[in-house]
Amino acid sequence: MPAKAGLVDECQLFVWPVVVGGSEPGLPTGMRTDLELLDERRFRNGVVYLRYRPLGQ
Repeated sequence: MPAKAGLVDECQLFVWPVVVGGSEPGLPTGMRTDLELLDERRFRNGVVYLRYRPLGQ
């Protein structure tokens, strides 16, 4: 997995205001990484764009 190997430069997420369950996780489980918020954008439909980079890179 690239994230566990430290190969991820950025993480870009689009968050939709709905609740779903029962599928594969979008991010690796069993690990912790502190992130720095680089950018965020809110859309009128409620979607939020978030751009992070791991700290220490």
